[in-house]
Amino acid sequence: MIKRLLLLASFIFLTATSGSAQFLEKTIEFFTIHPNKKKAAQDSTLYPSKIVLAPVVIYSPETSVGLGVGAKYLFKMPGSGDETRTSNMPVSLIYTLENQIVLYSGFEIFSPQEQWMLTGNLQFQIFPRFYYGIGRNTPESNEEKYNYTQILVEPILLKRVAEPPLFLGAGVRYNRISNVEPEPDGLLLSDDFPGATGSTSVGAELAAVYDSRDNLLNAHTGWYLELTHGFYGEVLGGTHEFQLTRLDFRYYKSLRDFSFYKDHSDVLAFQVVTKFTYGGPPLSELAALGSDQIMRGYYNGRYLDRNLISTQVEYRAQLTKRLGAVVFAGVGDVAEDISDFKFTNLRGSVGFGLRLLIDEREDLNIRGDWGFGNRTNNYYLNIAEAF
Repeated sequence: MIKRLLLLASFIFLTATSGSAQFLEKTIEFFTIHPNKKKAAQDSTLYPSKIVLAPVVIYSPETSVGLGVGAKYLFKMPGSGDETRTSNMPVSLIYTLENQIVLYSGFEIFSPQEQWMLTGNLQFQIFPRFYYGIGRNTPESNEEKYNYTQILVEPILLKRVAEPPLFLGAGVRYNRISNVEPEPDGLLLSDDFPGATGSTSVGAELAAVYDSRDNLLNAHTGWYLELTHGFYGEVLGGTHEFQLTRLDFRYYKSLRDFSFYKDHSDVLAFQVVTKFTYGGPPLSELAALGSDQIMRGYYNGRYLDRNLISTQVEYRAQLTKRLGAVVFAGVGDVAEDISDFKFTNLRGSVGFGLRLLIDEREDLNIRGDWGFGNRTNNYYLNIAEAF
């Protein structure tokens, strides 16, 4: 793993140096598609949309090697000016050497003048997962691998109601887990947690978003707050009745006076993520500690329970025009009840990473991160910042 990270770091550093600038520019352009290039050249009111591609290589114990492509579709609707931030639709497709598939897309789409916003997630995967049991103290010896299929659809439509940008709206969320293949007489079956062998969650969501970020892909200043509350039940076609509340709060502070590279501002970024469940949620809806976005270093789902509280801070430094570096640290925990959270129980996460600027206009990076948790570590390669 160390060799892979050193190779990645060497590639990013060498391609970001001035001596390789022309090669880098040609490489980036080769992996960029311009769907409306001719029309935008003839009509100055049209935003020159683009699709930025990047190869994805992953490795983990449960998947072996995975190869794929990540893409960011950046665009503005007709009639949108500078007052409308760039809409984006990320898409990633990964295929592993063990015949596993992941297709994912999140999206943030603005209408002209940002009067409406459509946000949400789409995901399809045939993928393995490790299960260690429920709770914050499950041992490594519990590790059990099982396969499953997931279909997730979650569109949320919001209307701008105030300045600075405050959006209110609603949506639906469909999350189906099927084709679960647990180990015979394994922990997953013996725990007999609701939805362990499959579930369907169908719910209506209420949502509020406050978003004053200067850039959705790589914010330098601003605040972001997303709050959703979903009602799930059998009447809507689901298999379990429960409620789910999610909170994502972020703050970005520009630090131009401290920047190493004076033509670009360093950034201090802060995030809090929580997830609370009520009623009888299935296994797939429990709060999971660890991901490639927050609590980096922990396997996604290493610790599962009904509730999650996590936070992180990240310093983003620009070293040259193309090359950047970050350091990050976070704490978090899961618990059965909110009253069970204790400061002394929080688990820590630290790490560092490199950034390669691939789109100067949108300030879009390829990121490579290495995160460390308690007796665990993971590395990540993706397009755009973790948050």
